[in-house]
Amino acid sequence: MNARACARRTAERCTWLAFLPAAAWADAADDIRDIRGLKPVPGSWVIPAVVAAAAFMALCAYVVWRRRHRVNQPWALTLSEQTLQRLDTTRPLMRPETARAFGIAASELIRDYIEKRFDVVATQRTTEEFLQALLQSSNEALARHRSLLAEFLQQCDFVKFAGDSLAVTDMEALFQSAHRFVLETGEAPVA
Repeated sequence: MNARACARRTAERCTWLAFLPAAAWADAADDIRDIRGLKPVPGSWVIPAVVAAAAFMALCAYVVWRRRHRVNQPWALTLSEQTLQRLDTTRPLMRPETARAFGIAASELIRDYIEKRFDVVATQRTTEEFLQALLQSSNEALARHRSLLAEFLQQCDFVKFAGDSLAVTDMEALFQSAHRFVLETGEAPVA
């Protein structure tokens, strides 16, 4: 009888356990749910729209600013225009104390111009060699200016090698003869 009494006592004590699994199942059913879709957040499109509009406005403002402040690209200068500009930079050297520097600069400019314009070797030759080659050349445009070139280059050589100083009026005459030579032999303007 002892075993029966023990089983009854145990059954009485554990009757409350019969209700436990049902309560646990009820909590578990509420706790485990299926995945739901995304919850809509009100106004979620407003921030990206404002950012996109601000970027578009900034881009438009930049384009307008760029068009108003566009630097006009200068046209490419012709060889004669470049030479005349470089020749103008020698004007500050037209003083008696810098006559030698003026003679060297003006002579080099004109010789460089002749080489590029007429495809003739002028910088590697002495003035006499250059003038002799000019007599034998078939280049009529350059041959027409032989006397002007001879006077100009010999005057520059006189200042460069003899160390003689020129008066400002003589340097102005050299400058004007170089200027006239470039203008007369320059390229025809493009229409």
